[in-house]
Amino acid sequence: MELTKTAFIENFKKRLGQKYALDVSDATDSELYDTLCSLVKSSYSAIWRHTWKDYLKENEKQAYYFSIEFLPGKLLKSNLLNMGWYQLVVDAFQELGLDFEKVAAVEPDMALGNGGLGRLAADFMDSLASEGYPVNGNGIRYKYGLFKQRFVNGYQVELPDEWLKTAAGNAWEIRRASKAVTVTMGGHVNLVQENDYLKPVYEDAILIQAVPYDVGMVGYHNQHVNTLRLWSAEIPDEAESQYPTIEDRRQIEDITAVLYPDDSNESGRRLRLKQEYFFVSAGIQSIVRHYKKYHEALDQISQRVAIHINDTHPAMCVAELMRILLDEEHLSWEKAWEQTVKVMSYTNHTIMAEALETWDIPLMNEIQPRILQIIAEIDHRFVTALAGKTDGQLIERTRIISGGKVHMAHLAIIGSHSTNGVAQLHTDLLESDVLHDFYTLYPERFNNKTNGIATRRWLQLANPRLAEVIDQTIGRNWRQDANQLQQLLDHQADSQLLDQLVQVKLANKQRLAKVIKQQTGVTVNPQAIFDVQIKRLHAYKRQLLNLLRIIKLYLDLKENPDLAIVPRVFIFGAKAAPSYHYAKSIIKCINETAALINHDQTIQDKLKVIFLENYGVSLAEQIIPAADVSEQISTASKEASGTSNMKLMLNGALTVATLDGANIEIKEQVGADNIFIFGLTKQEVYQYYQDHSYHSLDYYQQNPLIHRVLNTLVDGTIPNISAEGHEIFDSLTYLNDDYFVLRDFEAYLRIQDQVDETYRDQHKWQQMSLINIANACHFSSDGTVKKYASEIWNVRSVAQKGGVNVGYPL
Repeated sequence: MELTKTAFIENFKKRLGQKYALDVSDATDSELYDTLCSLVKSSYSAIWRHTWKDYLKENEKQAYYFSIEFLPGKLLKSNLLNMGWYQLVVDAFQELGLDFEKVAAVEPDMALGNGGLGRLAADFMDSLASEGYPVNGNGIRYKYGLFKQRFVNGYQVELPDEWLKTAAGNAWEIRRASKAVTVTMGGHVNLVQENDYLKPVYEDAILIQAVPYDVGMVGYHNQHVNTLRLWSAEIPDEAESQYPTIEDRRQIEDITAVLYPDDSNESGRRLRLKQEYFFVSAGIQSIVRHYKKYHEALDQISQRVAIHINDTHPAMCVAELMRILLDEEHLSWEKAWEQTVKVMSYTNHTIMAEALETWDIPLMNEIQPRILQIIAEIDHRFVTALAGKTDGQLIERTRIISGGKVHMAHLAIIGSHSTNGVAQLHTDLLESDVLHDFYTLYPERFNNKTNGIATRRWLQLANPRLAEVIDQTIGRNWRQDANQLQQLLDHQADSQLLDQLVQVKLANKQRLAKVIKQQTGVTVNPQAIFDVQIKRLHAYKRQLLNLLRIIKLYLDLKENPDLAIVPRVFIFGAKAAPSYHYAKSIIKCINETAALINHDQTIQDKLKVIFLENYGVSLAEQIIPAADVSEQISTASKEASGTSNMKLMLNGALTVATLDGANIEIKEQVGADNIFIFGLTKQEVYQYYQDHSYHSLDYYQQNPLIHRVLNTLVDGTIPNISAEGHEIFDSLTYLNDDYFVLRDFEAYLRIQDQVDETYRDQHKWQQMSLINIANACHFSSDGTVKKYASEIWNVRSVAQKGGVNVGYPL
């Protein structure tokens, strides 16, 4: 049926009647939402089926992206946009007398991730489908997600995020019980010689049924739908007797209950490792089964399959594929290893030690003894191959098993053909420092792939007002090809366009001000600078540096309420890991500072501090279009890339940044005059590490300004932070300030004065904003995935991009 508003309304009413026996006027928003999703999903389902059948028909090589996090946010609007239905549905709902936004708000965020890692994976899924690549995702169907953040007396409190238990549930998933696989875990493994191979014999192992739930990833205007496969842990029918009690059953079901269980205790670490092996084993079993059904011998699997390890969580992919090729398919070690290395590739996302995972040998032996045996053999052969050829200390530093631990990053690098960083500085640091030993062994394996963002969601969906202004200025081709945004550079002198940018930003700030009022009860001035720092709460990201400046401004205003500053609204969004005590103390201090400032009438509303609860994709979509200033102030050399920096610049915010992560590449694209750079460089940070010449206590004792600001943490100026204030004070002084907050403080103040001065010249500010929007195209994830596809996975695009009328049937 032709895609028209009349046809849509007719089919929508018919589907609503079939599902709920209701007329439109009698249906709830939840029933309307479910009906709309049903129509959308039924429309793209045929194309979804044709997509994977075309892969088989054309004998395409396929890639599989393994990530413990995917953070897609809400999919209704994204699917409508990508199908070319968005405006038609909005208009149809208006004709039916329905509020589309209210109905769309029923959808819960898919709580499958925490922050940048999961959002990047989701943006990649969107771009891979939109660019027509045969690449599917593999992850975990968490029942509860990370946690729902609430503030109680200024403290972070973690509540279960029961996103699947909402009335809407996950309308986009399809349970595929026929595709379930069995994952074996625990017990003991003995190797028995059988014919010409060693057969593993398992004793007392438990069996877990891994059931896949598939979510369609709809490409943008190209009739291409990939699959995000999420695994759920269940009890196999044949193993029911193994689990006689509710507690026994819960131990299995808990494997896919919650993202990132608390790993500060043994039970949490055990569960985390179970999760990692579970989704790795389920995914690779599924891939091999599919390959065997349609392709040639397994000693050629690398010609048709690529597997990508996104950070170290799926690093057991290397050993699991070896297990299957050795134990089940009886390939020789040499052939199995050759194929495994050719199949696997690895993205490193951090230089932080806590994210370069290691596991205690006894724990891994308890959870997956056969995998430990295989890792031990990989390690042995690695050491043997290098013995006598290179420095013995280098071998010891790079081996997988050492110091009683299994080093997962080492396994991922040794067992794959590609290791990439996610910004040029990050990759340089991997090669020169963090993974330098491996770089000396495998220089050809290292490469850079700077992260990217899905411009469709972060501009077309999150900021439709700005998207419309861009349409009026350069046409609509940029919606298909983000590189077209560069045409905006030809309009820097267009005063009418710059005025439109002002009006768009003001409208977005007014929208966010309503959200802030609703959530916090605080009234903010949309004419003020909206200064935004949204990211995971971690000491190296330096929300603390921002807080100390806020305190300094407050003290200045208390001394002189008539001080001529540009009013600012400081907006934070961040979750701290439940076991990360220091980060939670920073949250408490920010919230108490906010309470002090927001209720102080003497400062004449020149400062407001807002910490919005439960930061996630949907909240980001409201904050980012309203931001004037983007805070990217991590200690140089610590942030791998960042992606909030890209999203904020795409929406016209100007960046205050250290030379860290992708900030360096943003500066290269927009020019030094269109970004506010301050602080230590990577070289200066490393010099401090080398000569141990940084003494933060000297800054406190010798700098009156720093002395005054830090004292507020411990002298009662900020109420209700006695313990937390002392903890932070001590960390910055007596414990020597790990992330150089005090060293960068005055440079940060100076650059923020420059921000104020620039903001007063709105013509100049809007020109800078336009330059940032135009150059954000360089950070489109569409471009990033093209590089992964051609340079790492060797897969080709199989979909043709079309126009708005892409033929999705009703």
